[in-house]
Amino acid sequence: MQEPIAILDSGVGGLTVVKEVMRQLPREKIIYFGDTARAPYGPRPAEEVHRFTSEIVHYLIQYRPKMLVIACNTATAVALEDIRSCVSIPVVGVIHPGARAANGRTQTGIIGVIGTEGTIRSGAYEQALKQLSSSNEVISLACPRFVPLVEKGNFRSEETYETVRESLESLKQRQLDTLILGCTHYPFLADTISEVMGKGITLISSADETAREISTILYDRNRMASNNELPVHHFFCSGEPGMFKSIAQQWLGEQIDLTPVVWQVPNIV
Repeated sequence: MQEPIAILDSGVGGLTVVKEVMRQLPREKIIYFGDTARAPYGPRPAEEVHRFTSEIVHYLIQYRPKMLVIACNTATAVALEDIRSCVSIPVVGVIHPGARAANGRTQTGIIGVIGTEGTIRSGAYEQALKQLSSSNEVISLACPRFVPLVEKGNFRSEETYETVRESLESLKQRQLDTLILGCTHYPFLADTISEVMGKGITLISSADETAREISTILYDRNRMASNNELPVHHFFCSGEPGMFKSIAQQWLGEQIDLTPVVWQVPNIV
């Protein structure tokens, strides 16, 4: 039986990472968990996000994955190191890959970061960018209204444009040349974000760089899939499956195998 790559997120945002893994590593089997019943994670206390992440990891481990990807910036910020200490397989987050990509693309060293309240509050991107270059100037902004739009499948509308325009107004006054989409939900809104920010601003999604890191780790450990047939991926979600399936199939461009999951714990909301 092929060992899968397990990818988790608070909702549909991690599908941006899934799409890149499918493109770069087409022979790798993916199992994905979107915790749509409890999204968004951004406004929640760090302890709660940590607990939710641990629950999902425990659920996914039963499928014996060879790697775990925390495709949620908020969960990466608060739980990555603890999860790494609790499992025997490689665990990849999305913050450091995104920071490396931005550091490599910026010409001025003035880098914007937009993310959930939890991610911005953690300062994880600023720390990662400063580690890469102490001269980087980091301008961070929480955009809590973005994730609910994406979870509703509302990617392109007048409401979406106005929400993005209002949220990013303060960033437009700054002289940044690179903007990190510090939430895996945000690439769904990339066209609108680019339109609002204008030409000359490079948008960075961590999905591409995360997929490259996955590939490097698997290659170094001689764990790349060797099967000739394309794998069948499997998706799980904790909330209403209809919207999740619609968004996933639209984004990935193919039908998906989806299983709704009902938690046997009292903290589902």
